[in-house]
Amino acid sequence: MQVIFETLFDAAYLAVALLFGVLMIIKAKDKKNVLILGIMTLILVFGDSFHLIPRIIALHTTGTDDYLISIGAGKLITSVTVTFFYLLLYYIWRKRYNIQGKLWLDIIILVLTISRIVLCIFPQNGWYIANPGISWKIYRNIPFVIMGLIMIVLTYRSAHINNDKTFRFLWLAITLSFAFYIPVVLLAGAYPWVGVFMLPKTACYIWIIVMFYKTITEDFKIDETE
Repeated sequence: MQVIFETLFDAAYLAVALLFGVLMIIKAKDKKNVLILGIMTLILVFGDSFHLIPRIIALHTTGTDDYLISIGAGKLITSVTVTFFYLLLYYIWRKRYNIQGKLWLDIIILVLTISRIVLCIFPQNGWYIANPGISWKIYRNIPFVIMGLIMIVLTYRSAHINNDKTFRFLWLAITLSFAFYIPVVLLAGAYPWVGVFMLPKTACYIWIIVMFYKTITEDFKIDETE
């Protein structure tokens, strides 16, 4: 029953996210930042599909132990693409609220992005083994969590100051996604059942994508200037 539910949930997530991403790109017209939101959504789908599809196949065939390489590669790709997702989200934050200056913040986000990606590609992560140690899980997620915390603060303050109803709860969706993700990083190796938290984490991303989609017809004007 759990296998069926997980399969249906993951398939539905990929299908819905793909649909929203394509629709945003089609309907963006001359709204550059809506186009970027659509691309961000497709980046998320692209990355997650490399992890979820091999996992679905494994669950319905001989098990995950026979798919360690494909699942591990998928996890690596997902880790990199979701990092780019947050980098682009930072860009959208700057454009949406017409943020000027703050070069120091640009540098911090860029350093965190590069650090996260570099840490992900180290072989010590053990992407292709069944039970890698926890140390490198923590190392590679430190810059990612810091990025998340920065985006939580930025999106909360800017949405509140600008009375942005579309992105009013974006900070909360990001917060919950990390709240579900962190226990998996820290505990799933010892307690596999904790992995179930990835389902509500994924639901948070669907929530974020729905917010993105609402920008197509919103009254709140995204800054489109360069």
